[in-house]
Amino acid sequence: MANRANPSRTGDLFGQPRGLWVLAGTELWDRMSFHGMVAMLVLYMTGDLLIHPERVATIIGFAAFRGLLESISGPLSSQALAVQTFGYYYAFVSGLPLLGGWIGDRVTGRKLAVSGGAALMTAGHFALAFDRTFLIALVLLMCGAGLLRGNLSAQIKSLYADGDLREVNAFQYYYMGINFGAFIAPIASGSVAVIWGWHAGFAVAGFGMLIGLVVYLGGQAWLPAEPRSRRTSTGKRAPLNRAERQRVIGLLLIWPLAVCYWVAQAQIWNVYNLWLRDAVDLQLGGFTIPVPWFQALDGLAPGLFIPLVLWIWAQQAKQGREPDVFGKLAFGSVLFGASLALLAAGPLLANAEGRAPVILPLLFHVFSNFAAMYYAPVVLGLFATRAPASLRGTLVGVNALAVSAGILVSGWMGGLYETLTPAPFWLINAAICSGAGVVLWLAAPVLRPLLAPIGDGLAQPSIPEGTAGEPVPA
Repeated sequence: MANRANPSRTGDLFGQPRGLWVLAGTELWDRMSFHGMVAMLVLYMTGDLLIHPERVATIIGFAAFRGLLESISGPLSSQALAVQTFGYYYAFVSGLPLLGGWIGDRVTGRKLAVSGGAALMTAGHFALAFDRTFLIALVLLMCGAGLLRGNLSAQIKSLYADGDLREVNAFQYYYMGINFGAFIAPIASGSVAVIWGWHAGFAVAGFGMLIGLVVYLGGQAWLPAEPRSRRTSTGKRAPLNRAERQRVIGLLLIWPLAVCYWVAQAQIWNVYNLWLRDAVDLQLGGFTIPVPWFQALDGLAPGLFIPLVLWIWAQQAKQGREPDVFGKLAFGSVLFGASLALLAAGPLLANAEGRAPVILPLLFHVFSNFAAMYYAPVVLGLFATRAPASLRGTLVGVNALAVSAGILVSGWMGGLYETLTPAPFWLINAAICSGAGVVLWLAAPVLRPLLAPIGDGLAQPSIPEGTAGEPVPA
């Protein structure tokens, strides 16, 4: 059956359903809380928590946790322990949306899953205010993120009837909300942490998530009803039809290539902070630029680049040259890899103290964020719009699992940073990311027929991949 969007109220805001802005606003506050905490986590562990054995001894379960990690990788320094802890934490945050999406699809419904996830994340952020509950806080945050992220973006498709051309840009606007939150968070939380301490910075993140929960609950009237799954006459869930099975296969074929992109991207949330701290001249006049502020650039850039990218696609569409979804993903992956190669030039530009100029990471953020606009919202939209309705939350979770797998690999690679110089470390990551883009470009002829845009549920007439003035992000 074709999709019939049926929100409980009518009326649009800025040309899009009001429900989109509710979902984007919830995600904005989720990312404000999350990225505020993430920008501080490795720095907090390496510069404060883990260098005080008497405080480490009070953390519930930490001795067993450290023993488990060292049984896998051998003895760990405080820095290596922090990097691996971050890697596993971020991997679970990114991977658990697969389970959370399944729970929303099959058990609780998406709205209850989002609300419960936001509540767990709020509790987790506040638990970071105490050394004793450090690991408990990470568990609460991981479980909450799984429920929230596996079910929030999965609701976007239901806001649009099949053939509604506004859907093609919805994920760009949604992604802008994500990144605006990511921009504000490191500045707000990082600044509070500098003035009042780490725990106060984590408390800011907790209040951010609490606001996100209020936004979501307050916007329920603008969201569509929970989808009803197709069932047979015996009451069992109907099997996927041929077109739906093809879409699932196509999405699973793209998944390993998405992992390669996220391996490289995850280093920017992890080792990159250490590289900034140790290898870049952060003095600007008499002011030392806080490391978390650089993460804020990744939140600011989409607000600048998304309108530019949409304009570029619109101009290309008018000329009949707009790349399809696979061309966009391939370009984004290759360019992101090339941006990482810029970081390898640090030693060539270093000052007498061996530190690279601050212009180098600034240029990296410009080029890498332009590349990300061709990749991150496009691949999210691909999974959220081409997935069968009965598996949409689950397959959005599969897309998030690519982030998780990438983070796990990047966490393991983070250990290489202690044995390699920065230049080869960044070149290895650049090769992984750009290589995946080349493979995706070569595989596009096989993927196109599997993932042609069709309606929600049973096959519907295709929506053109490129329409003048309506660039397709996913």
